[in-house]
Amino acid sequence: MVWWLLVILALCTAISLWLRIKYYRKNITEVASQSSPLSMAIQGLITTAGGIYLALIGLTSFLKLDIPDKVTILQVNLDPLALSSIGAAIVQPLFLRLFNKFLSR
Repeated sequence: MVWWLLVILALCTAISLWLRIKYYRKNITEVASQSSPLSMAIQGLITTAGGIYLALIGLTSFLKLDIPDKVTILQVNLDPLALSSIGAAIVQPLFLRLFNKFLSR
């Protein structure tokens, strides 16, 4: 059961990175020395997750919410806000693609 969760997480991350690479490949116009689409996709994923993380920290401190410091998943202690922010950053391109498909109809 635990391995299926890891496989699903890895698959979702791979799909998210693939969609980001596809976006960056479509928008690259210069042939000059640039970062690869994979490095730009990973950078976009990390910066999006960091922005969501900062917003969640600001929201929880403003609302004075009691959130546990650590959550244990698969015998690994994780920060719940960081886990939710990286999860939101992973699914963000999927929702954006669906949203754009519905708007174009």
